[in-house]
Order: sequence, then C-alpha cells, then structure tokens
Amino acid sequence: MAAAASATFTIGTTQTGRSLPQSSPFGLKFNSQVNFNTFSGLKAMPSLRCDSESSFSGKETCAALRATFAPKAQKENQNLTRNLQPQASYKVAVLGAAGGIGQPLALLIKMSPLVSDLHLYDIANVKGVAADISHCNTPSKVLDFTGASELANCLKGVDVVVIPAGVPRKPGMTRDDLFNINAGIVRDLVTAVADNCPNAFIHIISNPVNSTVPIAAEILKQKGVYDPKKLFGVSTLDVVRANTFVAQRKNLRLIDVDVPVVGGHAGITILPLLSKTKPSASFTDEEIEELTVRIQNAGTEVVEAKAGAGSATLSMAYAAARFVESSLRALDGDADVYECSFVQSDLTDLPFFASRVKIGRKGVEALIPTDLQGLSEYEQKALEALKPELKASIEKGVAFAQKQTVAA
Repeated sequence: MAAAASATFTIGTTQTGRSLPQSSPFGLKFNSQVNFNTFSGLKAMPSLRCDSESSFSGKETCAALRATFAPKAQKENQNLTRNLQPQASYKVAVLGAAGGIGQPLALLIKMSPLVSDLHLYDIANVKGVAADISHCNTPSKVLDFTGASELANCLKGVDVVVIPAGVPRKPGMTRDDLFNINAGIVRDLVTAVADNCPNAFIHIISNPVNSTVPIAAEILKQKGVYDPKKLFGVSTLDVVRANTFVAQRKNLRLIDVDVPVVGGHAGITILPLLSKTKPSASFTDEEIEELTVRIQNAGTEVVEAKAGAGSATLSMAYAAARFVESSLRALDGDADVYECSFVQSDLTDLPFFASRVKIGRKGVEALIPTDLQGLSEYEQKALEALKPELKASIEKGVAFAQKQTVAA
C-alpha cells in the first residue's frame, strides 16, 4: 500500500513464516515512461526506503524491496531520470461498500497501485462514498452501483470480489445470531457473482464465515461454476490480532511476528498456533490460555468497547485489505504469496478449514500442512475440541443453501 509519508514507498504484502519460502518482491509491472510523481504524490527515492513498521510488509519483503528496486531506481535516476511507476491492471468490486467495514476497506483498496477499477456496490448510500473516495489521487477509477438492478454491471469483468455486506454484531450477539439475515445476503450476492464474473476470486467477510463460505460454495455448485481454489473466507483478522497480541505480550517487534491461526473464524474454532510463532517464543501455560482466549474473543472485546455503536470494522477493513493486496500480487505473478484463509480443505476431516495457503494466479495453489504437524498438547486438544462446532456451522450453511434450491 502507498503510505502517506511523502518520501516513502510501501506496498501491502503478506508476511511469510520462516519455514516457508521467503516472500519475493510484489509482482508489479513498471512503466518507466511515466514519472512516479503522478502516483499518490510520492516520489521514488534514489535509495529506496521501506517504513515496514507502518505498512503491511514483513521485514523480508522490505529487504527484498531494497535489494531489488534501489539499484533500478538509482540507474534510472542516473541514466534516464525516469522513476518507477506501478501499472494498475485489476478490477476489484466491494459489495457492501457503504457499510462500516466497506467504507474503510474501499479507501484502503483505493490506495493499491495494482487496482485499475474499483467498483463500489450497496443497496443505498454508496454514491457519496464513491464520490468521496474518488477524490484520492491514486490510479484506480471509482464507480458506484446502487441496488439489485445495477449489481450485474458492477460485477462484469471483475477480478476480485470482496463481500463485507450484512448486518454487524451488536452487544450480546454471537455470529450465529447473524446467520438468518447474512446467509440470505451472501446467497444473493454470490448468485450474481456466478452469473457475471464466475472466474473472479471471491473473498467472503460476511459473518458467520464458518457458514457463509459453505453457502457460497453450494450456490456456485448449483450454478456450475464452483472453483474451490477461488473461494476464500477472510480470516486474516485473526492472524493480525494474534501477531499484535503476541508482540505486545512478549515485547517483540511487531513486524517480526508471525502466528498462524487455523480452524475457523468464530469463538473456539479460532485456534492460534502459538507453538509455531516466529520468531520462536516461549509461553507459560497461563500465557497460552490468556492469549488464546483473547484472540478468540477479540471481536467481542471491540463490540463491548463500542457499547452498541458498532463492531470491529476498522481492524477488519485493514485485514481484508491486506488479503486483497495479497490476492492481487498473486494474480500479478508473485510466486511467494501465503495467507491464512478459510477454504475447502483436506487437511482435516472437515470439508472447510482455515490454514495457511499458497495463493497463485489461479487461486489456492497449495495448502500448507506443516503448521498442523508437531502441535503442542494444548493445541492438539483445542483442535479436536473445535471440530464439532465448526462441523455444525459448515453443515448449517450447506443445509441453508440446499433448502433454498428445494424451495425454488
């Protein structure tokens, strides 16, 4: 992502674990004919600097940026006095763009140099959001679409569809309380995706993700366009929270920390694998229990802190933007993109499971099984304990989608 500092160029990327291949520089195309001054008001520096503490980038990516692009920038400044310019080439649609997650998410996606077109859809109030965001001096063109009659046009030719639409959590509500409303919303939106951009990456944010992702899968199957490699439940926020809380507890540099989170995206189905923390850290039994419970209940922590005024919208938007940027990098040819996501999986006996995955141009290229190997006793017990609840949530989603088919 392009940061606000006038002399700094930062790009959103995933942070990979040390046991995985190092993350390569983002797969951007560069047009040396265009001066970098025209993008976001930033200038390429002769000596490229990466303020990784305030970006999505991990330290490996920052090092790669310096090593790869600094010499190029120096050469162009010296010989051609031309600067680096990302070439925006991907269309992204946000469905639910006027909501509490949708607005900040749309703003963050607008900052990506990989996005050429940003389509914002909602049932109301999206025109003003689009007008506001369109004033940001980044390359993407912003278009607004209101209501079901404009949904098809919103989705035509889109590469990545992000769905944060739905009602937010309120105090006392569980994710399952949201099911009856949000299940129908996801069903209708995914039906439109199947009809208008069946090859797009689909990012499901609408809760309960443990059920809405299976609903989306069933709808896509009914339409004959299901590609399990391109359907993602966005569980990135669990990783973001785990990294933050662990860094705070162990007094580590946040940019160094990587904690894989597996299972699902609700309550006890969220399982942070603290034994797999990078850099390696030791935790007491009490710390493991406290951190695990806090990560699992972090959404409730925000709901209660906002006292009925909303849910975890801003951190969710940040996490979703990180996942969008990772997907765009993968589409653009970056061969080292890894994120945790709730996807169709054979790593366990459950049909869907959140784990670290490798993402490529065609979607999920590989599930990473190593995170589930050599678990601590606490983690192994927690893994078995989460399965019944996750299984029930998955089956609830499948049953909802299949019931809709019978009713039709």
